[in-house]
Amino acid sequence: MCLVALAIDQNRRFPLVVATNRDEFFQRPAARLAWWTPPGGGPDILSGRDLESGGTWLGLTAQGRLALLTNIREPSRADTSAPSRGRIVPEWLTAQENAGQFWMRTALSGHNGFNLIAADFRRGECFWASNTAPYPLRLERGVYGLSNAGLDTPWPKVLQIKSRLREALSAADSVDALATQLFAALAEREPAPDQALPRTGVRIELERQLSSAFIRTPDQTYGTRCSTLIITERAGRHPLTHVLERTFSATGGLALLRRSTLRNWPPRYTDEGTGAVSEQAAVAESELFGETTFTVPAKRTRVRSLLKPETGARKRSATARG
Repeated sequence: MCLVALAIDQNRRFPLVVATNRDEFFQRPAARLAWWTPPGGGPDILSGRDLESGGTWLGLTAQGRLALLTNIREPSRADTSAPSRGRIVPEWLTAQENAGQFWMRTALSGHNGFNLIAADFRRGECFWASNTAPYPLRLERGVYGLSNAGLDTPWPKVLQIKSRLREALSAADSVDALATQLFAALAEREPAPDQALPRTGVRIELERQLSSAFIRTPDQTYGTRCSTLIITERAGRHPLTHVLERTFSATGGLALLRRSTLRNWPPRYTDEGTGAVSEQAAVAESELFGETTFTVPAKRTRVRSLLKPETGARKRSATARG
């Protein structure tokens, strides 16, 4: 995952919107969006999969966890023997511990630089963390952008995708209209002007190629492999979440679309932040332009947002941890 825009509790109709591009070498094998069971057990995960190292760049569970990951571009500090960063996402999705406990274990695991956005909606929490930062940051309502540097680092494509997300949220009158605008934003191929390019340690020609939202290197060996949207719409009293993935080949042509729908997701947070899902609907998949439906039981509890407001005690505790 190399470009992310996230809007959380920013729009009354669409309380959660994630727009992402995953950039990778085309020779690296990957599976498309689907439900799968982690080898070590735990809840099923909805995500694409890296078939080389077994991880993923973006995923969620019916139990209310979500995670996405981007690499930090630091070629001078890269360790070729470091463990795969893609395993961090399924580790969070299947973990039972809270974000603080998970981060204490993950931060010291020897990975190359990465950003992680990890949400547990049953606790009403969402965090950004990086092994280049001292501690996780609890996210509040707002619009966030992420690429291959820290959260909201003002790279041109990060500023652009955040702006396009805000525009789409203010104009869209349906999920399909919102998805159309966001997919168009993720497909932008215009590179940033040289004076605005970041300096991450790669040669300037490559920096220029990597500066657009949608990437395709001239030799067609590297580029945007898939664009993924997560759009939650309030449908009556209950949320309905759509996960849409467009996948691309190295040579262009038809972009394949897969779509999954989750009813009553994200689950509403509780004071305890726990609660098991007791019922699941049957899952049906198709190879092209199919739809998967997955139902999570709804509780008749009214909440105003996806994120639980921080109390004074929790804020003091977070300050003490920092």
